[in-house]
Amino acid sequence: MTGTPQYIRNLNENLIMDALINQGSMSRADISRHTGLSKPTVSSAVEHLIERNLVKETGRADNAQGRKATLIQFNETAYYVCGVDIGATQIRIALSDLSGQIIAYATYPPMDQGMKGMPEREPVQSYGDTETESGIETSDSSEMPVLHKLYSYVDQLLQKNRLQWKDIRCIGFGIPGVVLPGSGKISRIVDPLAGMEQQFSRDALANAFPCDVLLDNDVNLAALGEYRRGAAMESPLFVFFSIGAGTGAGIMVHGHLLHGLGGLTGEVAEMLMEDGQRLEDVLSAEGLMQLTKRHHQKNGEVSGLHTRTLDSHTANHSPKTIFEAARSGEVWAIDIMKEYSKMIASALRQISTLLAPELIVLGGGIGGNGDVLLPLLRKAAAEQFPVQPQLTCSDLGEQAVVTGAVQVALQQTLLNLQQEALEE
Repeated sequence: MTGTPQYIRNLNENLIMDALINQGSMSRADISRHTGLSKPTVSSAVEHLIERNLVKETGRADNAQGRKATLIQFNETAYYVCGVDIGATQIRIALSDLSGQIIAYATYPPMDQGMKGMPEREPVQSYGDTETESGIETSDSSEMPVLHKLYSYVDQLLQKNRLQWKDIRCIGFGIPGVVLPGSGKISRIVDPLAGMEQQFSRDALANAFPCDVLLDNDVNLAALGEYRRGAAMESPLFVFFSIGAGTGAGIMVHGHLLHGLGGLTGEVAEMLMEDGQRLEDVLSAEGLMQLTKRHHQKNGEVSGLHTRTLDSHTANHSPKTIFEAARSGEVWAIDIMKEYSKMIASALRQISTLLAPELIVLGGGIGGNGDVLLPLLRKAAAEQFPVQPQLTCSDLGEQAVVTGAVQVALQQTLLNLQQEALEE
């Protein structure tokens, strides 16, 4: 088909779509000037794009004289995409039109709760030529509860926004695990989701949902989200460093995520600190709580407090209460934060020595507490780093992963639409 009039027409349509996506509303004459295509070619291609519902007329241009030109705009609501963050403690789902702007967002209980008593079968619905039960292939009933629940969450958000599955072209999924780049299989996953590697593989998700699916590590997608819509917009080389129940890093170079051998780029949990401990054991939420316990024991021994009293005092705390105490100016919490920040800075120094990033963005449930951590981190970094990168906190917060997932789904959808035009 290459070189035929049909193929050339479709190339022209893709060129026009790219112009409208990047430039916004344009008249036919503007499109002609921008693309170099003749006015008759532009007019013919635009009419076909209107028939495909991919562009639309939006009114008259505001030109000073002569006949007002009709403006053409990319139809951002022709289709929609979703981003799903399969977290260990919460499921987050975002719905986006083709502009990449999130138009709906919701959170749901995690996969490890409420799994018992799930109905095994639902009325059959038809999606194209394949019959599925609520969109889930029934060949393997062992996968039914997990995928059924995940499907139902997305379905709820669609119904709430008066959309149908035929409106969704692609879903991007983020998982707290290592995703093999080629096969989409999961080689490692966080403990709360252990045993669900097969259920959340790309093939299993593709069987469960009636649209294209993409799967990547959640921290990688958070990095992409910050690059496209957050604190690292257009940064040529930066690291997203996530600290929460676990630790991880997403690394982007000139807009491209690094995945590496086996998808292991950024799996910093196994890095060793100066004392030989794993980075994740020291910096995760559990690591912070162990640091708090050691602090109370050390200071309790000085003041003669009983061990049972110390254990009770530690048990009353969580990462959240420790940060709140630091904000309130409580000396013990500030002392813990100073020590904790030095450990974070030590880890970041190792990363920076190898990559020399211009920017490090902190995120995750713990890393997101920038008001407490950043002043202490910058001071510690100034003492430890030969050259200090810019340190900042996530702009997107808990929506970083779903924002990145939306972005990969959007990119895939636009590529598919272009490819479909060429195959017509």
